Amino acid sequence: MVAAMTNHKTRSLPLQRSGLLPMRLPEPIDPALAKHAEERASKAQNRIADRITRFSGSMAFVYLHILWFSLWIGLGVEKYPFGLLTMIVSLEAIFLSTFVMISQNRADAKHQVIVDEQWATVKEEDHQNRELLDLSQQILDLTKAVHAYARDAAGRTDGNDASPAGTGGGGGPAQTTPRQGDGEQP
Repeated sequence: MVAAMTNHKTRSLPLQRSGLLPMRLPEPIDPALAKHAEERASKAQNRIADRITRFSGSMAFVYLHILWFSLWIGLGVEKYPFGLLTMIVSLEAIFLSTFVMISQNRADAKHQVIVDEQWATVKEEDHQNRELLDLSQQILDLTKAVHAYARDAAGRTDGNDASPAGTGGGGGPAQTTPRQGDGEQP
């Protein structure tokens, strides 16, 4: 089975490169798009519409019509003004416009899948940003508390009576430290 699929793919590559068959796009990498493609492929009518749309958007479709119109007119299937050909082409145009709309609806559905996934990502990132801001605020509060504690501790050890209120410093005997040049030897 795999060998047959590989052989089919390698046979169609020259036709795709020449423009006779439409180029196959790579499979979607996004998991949400892959899931959407699986859901779409689960219905036979979607698979048929996709194949018709893919073929009608190819150069093979154009070449087929050039050949068909040339033979129809050249072989004289009907006389001018080609009423039957005009009716057939009009009906074909009606159906092809429907397939174009189906293709646009499919593209819109894919776009909506991507947008929904991006919105979920934005909401998750917003939540993470809020958590980071809260953590940053906690770190800032802790840093300020550590600086205040260090300042209070330094105030208690330098002997100043003017220590910050509520630290329990001051009120004791003043300690003096000898200054250089006061005549005392270190």
